[in-house]
Amino acid sequence: MQPFMTVSGPAAPLLEPNINTDIIIRIERLTGMPRSELGAYAFEVWRTPSKDLPKPNLILDRPPFRNAPILIAGRNFGCGSSREAAVWALMGLGLRAVIAESFGDIFLNNCFQNGLLPVVLPKDSLDRLAGEAATGDSVTVDLVACVVRTPSGEAIPFTVDPQRRQALLDGLDEIGATLKRDSEIAAWQSRDRAARPWIWATG
Repeated sequence: MQPFMTVSGPAAPLLEPNINTDIIIRIERLTGMPRSELGAYAFEVWRTPSKDLPKPNLILDRPPFRNAPILIAGRNFGCGSSREAAVWALMGLGLRAVIAESFGDIFLNNCFQNGLLPVVLPKDSLDRLAGEAATGDSVTVDLVACVVRTPSGEAIPFTVDPQRRQALLDGLDEIGATLKRDSEIAAWQSRDRAARPWIWATG
């Protein structure tokens, strides 16, 4: 997993509330498609012409937000089903961070497991940031300092669980974090074998 320290660039405002994982990636795209290709189909339901949406105009398809590394979203972003592929699709677009008022719980966990930083900001800070970012000027998300820097230079603080923050800084998912402590695990196993040999009996 790629370590995350800071990312800077345009931040695309997509402030509709309750954008669910079905909108982020259609379930039909999850069968037989490599993870690396899912980005092309992110937000497909908003990119494909239909009777209800004759002229799709997704902000992520427009300059200066095409290939933007940051998304500014509305409340309850990533709600709905638990598909991890929603995170893969967003990362396939080039996103490294999503800033929102709130996230779906499972989506939030999937973000941390895949190196996509979810940043929670209060609504007033989020609206202020989105207003400044609408011009396409650069926004910085700094996980080292735990601040979002707006185009005008304001530093908006955010909090992240310390263990998850360190895992992102180190580029480790749960498996990687566990393997990093392999020597500690082996030492505990050795002590436990001596203290409770019957637990380790193999027949």
